[in-house]
Amino acid sequence: MALKSSNKVETNRYELVIEIDGDTFMKAVDKVYKRESKKITLPGFRKGKAPRRLIEKEYGEGVFYEDAIKDLYPEAVVTASEEAGLAIVRDQIDLDVEKADKEGLTLKVVITVEPETDIKDYKGIEYTPVSLEITPEDIDEEIKKVQKRNSRIVTVEDRPAQNDDVVVIDFKGLLNGEAFEGGTAENYSLTLGSGAFIPGFEDKIIGHSTGEEFTIDVTFPEDYQAEELKGKDVQFEIKIHEIKTHELPEVDEEFVKDVSEFDTVDDYKADLKAKLEETRKKDAEQSKENQIAEKLTELLEAEIPEAMYNNQLDVIIDEFAMNLRSQGLDLNTYMQYTGLTEDKLRETYHDRAEAQVKLRLALRKIAELEGLKASDEDVENKYAELAEQYKVDVKRVKAAFAPKDIAGDIESERAMNLVKENAVEKAAE
Repeated sequence: MALKSSNKVETNRYELVIEIDGDTFMKAVDKVYKRESKKITLPGFRKGKAPRRLIEKEYGEGVFYEDAIKDLYPEAVVTASEEAGLAIVRDQIDLDVEKADKEGLTLKVVITVEPETDIKDYKGIEYTPVSLEITPEDIDEEIKKVQKRNSRIVTVEDRPAQNDDVVVIDFKGLLNGEAFEGGTAENYSLTLGSGAFIPGFEDKIIGHSTGEEFTIDVTFPEDYQAEELKGKDVQFEIKIHEIKTHELPEVDEEFVKDVSEFDTVDDYKADLKAKLEETRKKDAEQSKENQIAEKLTELLEAEIPEAMYNNQLDVIIDEFAMNLRSQGLDLNTYMQYTGLTEDKLRETYHDRAEAQVKLRLALRKIAELEGLKASDEDVENKYAELAEQYKVDVKRVKAAFAPKDIAGDIESERAMNLVKENAVEKAAE
């Protein structure tokens, strides 16, 4: 394979002329013949036994050329783009066969490539720090969560429903006076304040008592999945059968011994404080990185092909589908339940895909500008680290991740660390 020429034809699109020698092309043709001849029958020969010269005489000398070209051109395009110093983007490839015979193959292809990029002022980015202070109220809030996990549900009879109560209700939804599909249930247990129902529904149950029957008015959100209910004003007829609440255990030494390895409340609180401080530090670091990442995407200068966003969307949706499968659901079933379409799902995640692509390009450019290149030794060390992390043989890791991708990840991480080290805390207003 030889790259004959490389020319930019439009933004992020290059035309490559690629030559493949006759020997390589004929070997590919022969391979196709051996694969496809099994399906061909000629008079006087059993199926799959007809000689190549007779098949070519019957159907034309180039009968196997098209499939041979299909076999050869993907690798040829990748090799040629690397030789031209172009980072190819998975996208539609325009292919034109200029020559195909025993002397060789000449292909003209138009490919999409990663954009030229630039970035300035990435040192000195301002960010708003997260407070690391842990207050007594923070500790009390954590203890309340543990109390709630260890609480028991008791029926309330002496007061109306309030936030965090569990109410057992009948409800019937009415649109223009008519019941609508999915809007009716009996003896439904609902935790008030959970956000399980549309906005306003749970709030309007608060203040009502056991045995009450009443009607509330609510409005479905404009983005509700059921088309016939989007933005519609509806009424719900509600009856409260029972109100239940969490009876929390008292925070004493017995409670502490039950929920932890400590014997005293003070020791338990000290441990909670230490854990909250560690969590807060991680949250603060993540907040700093998120703020910097957002700023880097704004600073990046590039005309990015839409194909890069689409490819990242594919990755995001594949990860989403994988998470669903881990919960026993498949993506199609999920979309049926929620009323989503593939187009709507892609629209939902497009902004995330765009931000991820821009951040990746920004960090790569910074790594280039700062000379943060990963060495072969760095790549090997990363392979070993991943093998240890996933408890697999390093050969499996190498089979899963190309050295180029590993090097890119290392360089991007170094670039982010450099930007974080040079970031500046925003002064308090």
